[in-house]
Amino acid sequence: MIYVERWMTRNPITIGNDATIIEAIHLMKEKNIRRLPVMDGERIAGILTEKMVTEFKPSKATSLDTWELHYLLSKTPVTEAMNPKPYKVTPATPLTEAAQLLHDRKLNGVLVVDEGDRLVGILTVTNALEALIAICRDLQENHR
Repeated sequence: MIYVERWMTRNPITIGNDATIIEAIHLMKEKNIRRLPVMDGERIAGILTEKMVTEFKPSKATSLDTWELHYLLSKTPVTEAMNPKPYKVTPATPLTEAAQLLHDRKLNGVLVVDEGDRLVGILTVTNALEALIAICRDLQENHR
């Protein structure tokens, strides 16, 4: 059986629940990531995705200028835009089960937690595709 633990991204970049949306935007751009687990100390408070940030921002039709928008986002906590109940799996979850969850719920990633509900990783669609590629290559090699 192939498990999440082998394919997850360990020690994902996180952000504190006291951070602002503008801080999250800058961190996502700097680290080239699309989702941030939001932490309340050691406890998971939620998840913030690039899509959530985009949907949270006022539309381009707003009368706010760039500076006003930046100011607004610099004063708004990430907790305003995050999902407080993210989907979670464990390192021992079979990869097929986690991939099915990603597919069925149309998710781009799930948090990976240990027995104490502590964040240990994140499994993304990209991770699942990397696993699929590796597994298919192994099968091809073994059938030659």
